[in-house]
Amino acid sequence: MSADLDARARAILTGNDRGGYTVPTAGLYPFQWNWDSAFAAWGFSTFDADRAWTELETLTAHQWPDGMIPHIVFHRDDEGYFPGPGVWGTGRPTPTSGISQPPVAATMARMILEADRSKAPRAAALVPKLAAWHRWWIRARVREGVVGIVHPWESGRDNAFDWDGGMANVDGSNVGAYQRRDTSHVDASMRPTKAEYDRYLAQVQWGKAHGWDQVKMADEGPFLVADPGTTFILIRACDDLAALAAAAGVADEGAAEMAETLRGGLGTIWNPDGYWDSRDLRTGVFTGILSAGAWLCWLAGAGRPEMDAHLARALGGVRYAMPTVDPTLPAFDARRYWRGPTWPFYNALIALGLRDAGKAAEAERLRVDTADLIRGGGFYEYFDPTDGTPCGGKDFTWTAAIWLAWIRSGAGRDA
Repeated sequence: MSADLDARARAILTGNDRGGYTVPTAGLYPFQWNWDSAFAAWGFSTFDADRAWTELETLTAHQWPDGMIPHIVFHRDDEGYFPGPGVWGTGRPTPTSGISQPPVAATMARMILEADRSKAPRAAALVPKLAAWHRWWIRARVREGVVGIVHPWESGRDNAFDWDGGMANVDGSNVGAYQRRDTSHVDASMRPTKAEYDRYLAQVQWGKAHGWDQVKMADEGPFLVADPGTTFILIRACDDLAALAAAAGVADEGAAEMAETLRGGLGTIWNPDGYWDSRDLRTGVFTGILSAGAWLCWLAGAGRPEMDAHLARALGGVRYAMPTVDPTLPAFDARRYWRGPTWPFYNALIALGLRDAGKAAEAERLRVDTADLIRGGGFYEYFDPTDGTPCGGKDFTWTAAIWLAWIRSGAGRDA
């Protein structure tokens, strides 16, 4: 059966290939998404190393002059997605969105190069672009020592509980009429609500009205929330960029120093109740819910004994690891996007951190559970962690990618 799934995973990657870039899945997400693309590269590296590097090169080719790599690149028109390039109005030669997404590209590039050192020249060419992107994060998003996101979509965890407090202060009443496309592909009960979408669009309209001035968006915009998940990913990305540069024989352009600077600010997102937590940077208030971003602490070398206890409780509370919200909380919603479900690609990130922290048994639990979900339900976007029901988009690129690069290759497991 595993051999059949290997072939299916490769077919999904090649089927979602649009010529130099992949889409997350046909229909629901018809463009190039930033962190989806980085995971796609990792998957391609298991059978086509050249195509893996091309994926990353295409992504970084659409970097803004200020260093930002946007979260969506609209390579071609597709009326099946909203909000499209006209709504964003960024004015780029190839249309893009006006925000970014968690910077996992350096982490993926490092693992891809470690598997095939012959591609070092291609890695070397990416280092300055990735370094410029990381510097952009420091300049345009790091506030009070940690990453503050200006839109829930920038976190990649669109409707997580983390953003509810900040979103409550966004006025979505004047966005005008619009037609969502996502709910024509996926059950609406599994997607963000209309009220959430109104506020998402209000934030896009604010950015557009202010010329997508990235610093102004952080300093004056309607929403700024410190995100543990993106902070941990950026720390790890800086560590991995330094290692990538060393392996490719080029300077790391300050990546190691950026990582240490970010580690120095982590205390601002440690909730006194004993866990990593998002915090509204406009009000100073913690979200107060143990959410998915916290599970990436080990990825950045930021594990604490309190988090070990939370991990054990979460693993014991569901059949399939890893829930995106503490399953003991009343707010846990097993099938609504980032309010409870388990996401295969996110499990891979968590497991990489657990492995590095010496938590081999926990990392293996995530790998085995994720494999069982895919064997039982297919290559879906996310799953109900209580019973394994597949949810969201099907034939999903990054789910296929982590099957090949993590579950089947053994990446993330101790040798």
